[in-house]
Amino acid sequence: MNGLVLTLLLPLSLSACDAATDEPVDEWECTLDSDSDPDFAHVLGCQEDYDQLAAQPADASIPGATSVKTIVDRLDDNRLWFQNSKRYCIHWEFASEHLSGNGLPIVPEMGSFNETEYYSPDRRFLLGAISHYDGPDKWVYEISPYDTADADMITTAFREIKESLFVGKELAFHPTSAAVEAVAATLPEDIPVVSSEVLYKGVDYQPLNLGTSMGQLRRYAAADVEANYINYREIVVLDEVPNDISIVAGIITAQFQTPLSHINVLSVSRGTPNMALTGAEGLAELDALEGKWVELTVGPFDWGVREVTSEVADAWWQEHKPLPLTVQPMNVTVTDLTGSLDMLDLEADELGAAISAAIPIYGAKATNYGALAEANLEGQPIPIQTAFAIPMYYYNQFMEDNGLWIRMAELMASPDWSDPSLRGEMLLAFQEEMRAKPARAEVVEAVTARAQGLFPGEKIRFRSSTNAEDLGKFTGAGLYDSETGDPTVSAGEKDSIEWAMKKVWSQVWNPRAYEEREYYSMSQTDVGMALLTHANFPDEEANGVAITNNPFDPSGLEPALYVNAQEGVVDVVAPEPGVLPDAYIHYYYSPGQPIVFIQHSTLVETGETVLTNAESYALGTALDAISTFFRPAYGSTNEWYAMDVEWKFDDKYTPGTPALFVKQARPFAGWSNDATGACAPE
Repeated sequence: MNGLVLTLLLPLSLSACDAATDEPVDEWECTLDSDSDPDFAHVLGCQEDYDQLAAQPADASIPGATSVKTIVDRLDDNRLWFQNSKRYCIHWEFASEHLSGNGLPIVPEMGSFNETEYYSPDRRFLLGAISHYDGPDKWVYEISPYDTADADMITTAFREIKESLFVGKELAFHPTSAAVEAVAATLPEDIPVVSSEVLYKGVDYQPLNLGTSMGQLRRYAAADVEANYINYREIVVLDEVPNDISIVAGIITAQFQTPLSHINVLSVSRGTPNMALTGAEGLAELDALEGKWVELTVGPFDWGVREVTSEVADAWWQEHKPLPLTVQPMNVTVTDLTGSLDMLDLEADELGAAISAAIPIYGAKATNYGALAEANLEGQPIPIQTAFAIPMYYYNQFMEDNGLWIRMAELMASPDWSDPSLRGEMLLAFQEEMRAKPARAEVVEAVTARAQGLFPGEKIRFRSSTNAEDLGKFTGAGLYDSETGDPTVSAGEKDSIEWAMKKVWSQVWNPRAYEEREYYSMSQTDVGMALLTHANFPDEEANGVAITNNPFDPSGLEPALYVNAQEGVVDVVAPEPGVLPDAYIHYYYSPGQPIVFIQHSTLVETGETVLTNAESYALGTALDAISTFFRPAYGSTNEWYAMDVEWKFDDKYTPGTPALFVKQARPFAGWSNDATGACAPE
């Protein structure tokens, strides 16, 4: 459904009688003066009352919700308070200001308040929220996923609220976690229960990355945008969720996405509005604008598209085109095949400065891996593989030995280079040319010897690591490929060590990578490719990606971890159509550490999960350690901060018991909380 909740001027409960039957009936009327902006209410008698106090919930994992926080004071005869949830983002803020002293017990500091009021059986307050989900048009009472309230507490709060809410007869209880579901099963029959699945089924609009953009509206099949260059000033409407897409002005998919889907990670990185809309493939409103210049707005509750002139769109682009990003040029002074623990000089520099100094030598991926090794050395629970880096020196040497820098200069001077389609063809041909050139035999022999010494009898994985990644809003996600080399295959042949190294080196000139760097005005010839090198794991039991913060809560009020997990080696960020991973929020920092599933993997049996409880806990512990370790380098006290982590469980070294390995960690751009009506804590 497009739009905010409907305005229903239904009315506060009064004692009245039906003239025909003499039976009591409920009548309702508004209790708050229009636009009075009060701190609280005891009764919400109409939609206007609700709207004055409602905000977006801090943890908006189901799209299209507004919410009013509630407090029932058990020491004050179960008095009910609907708090202004735009002004008071958390229950403690309201309780400490309005329910402390003046004949009532003093409300303690926030830590003690949370420990008692969410977990103690003797708590003073019953804390919750009234939420309205716009898509399914459901009114529900909710408690936090980690709240240990029993059935009697939920029943008391629900009945008090029902009697004081204009839509009380429509109210149901929504369990927000598996633990709360178990309690909900014991509620009295007069309290209806609605599941998350029901709420999700009623949603037809999914905002992924909020924002406004202008471009030409074009329809494509997902397969078409994966294989072809799309003009960066187009707003694309897609039948399915593609695994990859070049820079565009905006994205509308007819299928829902996950926040960690590859195209949403790209959208967040690029600042591209991104949304999903059921039925978008046949929507007349979009059909009428095909090929026209439009403005697309992706908001928290609704979306909008309107036609604009090309002049307006051009002016918008000039004002909003991205600022140039500077690439630290390759540092080709280091020739050592460098172990993970030797990449960073943390004795001379703080972590952030050490990472910055190492990236021009080893690239961002290898450098951050070296930081993970340092964290592991300090005793952090971050399991990684033994690895080493092949520095930029050898990429540059290969280019110079084979005259490839000169060849690239010739291509860039060609009249055809300015045409993106022709440039793409020329880059593909250049990559083939690179892979046909020889690498120095002594270099290949040295790499092979180092790998066999560290990983005897193993195939070797060479992972791309450029100095053009993790630059501000640019992550480079998905632009460069990794390859596996077999030491038993002769040099020069497919799947040999030499072949794998050259194939990864050539990824610098992947057309998609080139176009993304060009979009940010990067110096293309300053970009180089180092190689992060470790043993290959071909048959992992599970793999996935995670964010070390709650992407559904950019305010930071509900800290959690967000995880996508999938069976075996099936790709999580770029799966086959119809293949979905487990997606869950892990409230790691709350007692009991509840896990809330947003969706379940299509590859496991109903009722099962990809990870066991023990594996989820091990992963959560590692993610917390990663977040803490990297915060001085990438975090800020005033901004939403998270690390983007790739991981796997594999029993290669522990047969029958898959063990966790962290594959990669990099800073995540994050979401901005710019939505109207959100609570904005000071």
